[in-house]
Amino acid sequence: MSERLITSLTNDTIKAVRALHMRKEREATGRFLAEGLKFIGEALDQGRAPVMLLVGQDARSHPLLDRAKAETKKAGGQIIVVTHAILEKISRRDNPQTVLGVFEQVYTPLDAIRPDAKPCWVALEQVRDPGNLGTIIRTADSAGCGGVILIGDCVDPFSVEAVRATMGSVFAVTISKTTREEFLAWRASWPGSVIGTRLDATHGYRDSPVRHPALILMGNEQAGLTDDLAAACDVNVKIPMRGRADSLNLAVATGIMVYAVTDAAYGSSL
Repeated sequence: MSERLITSLTNDTIKAVRALHMRKEREATGRFLAEGLKFIGEALDQGRAPVMLLVGQDARSHPLLDRAKAETKKAGGQIIVVTHAILEKISRRDNPQTVLGVFEQVYTPLDAIRPDAKPCWVALEQVRDPGNLGTIIRTADSAGCGGVILIGDCVDPFSVEAVRATMGSVFAVTISKTTREEFLAWRASWPGSVIGTRLDATHGYRDSPVRHPALILMGNEQAGLTDDLAAACDVNVKIPMRGRADSLNLAVATGIMVYAVTDAAYGSSL
């Protein structure tokens, strides 16, 4: 498939790519937008070629760009050369990346998850902030977790903001989404510890023994974990607040929990 040049902002293909900023369009197409050659490289390393590769006219020659073009062509995707103005409109930035990719979304059904594949998994209930979600996906990847399960009405992990915050880990981490009812039924067969986090918990986050694989449940940024999910946990724990602040950012708290659990499994080098 040869490369084609598009210079018009009103081109139908460009309008379709720009529309991926809207959740309803992402859900309708099953696609999402990733920006930058680093992101494209992370995707290729995971066997995920873009269905559409948009390359700026002024993009510099690079071995990774050559690879991206070759793998996009091999997978039957489109390669489109665009102007700087189009890149600005698509990315909504004055200084846009010179390479953008459109990818297929991948969700893993709950019943396809193999808990023993990794020592730690994360479940998030009604997380609302895309930056938090993206950072948690990146942290889960860094710590060696198996994946992130989204419970209830969560922010879209494939929004542009969430994808940016993953720094490419969106391609490496299993992502699943489910209802509260489905999750509770599925959780009953979890083979290891299920650990909830609550400010009113009596156990510290390092005080309880953990059976791996562990499943860490984190609640909404404002309301925390609901009573139904807290009751489904083997233990609920808290992170001590020793200063004036009475809570932590969700992504920070999740990172603390994830490393506490994975260090016990992998062993800490610190």
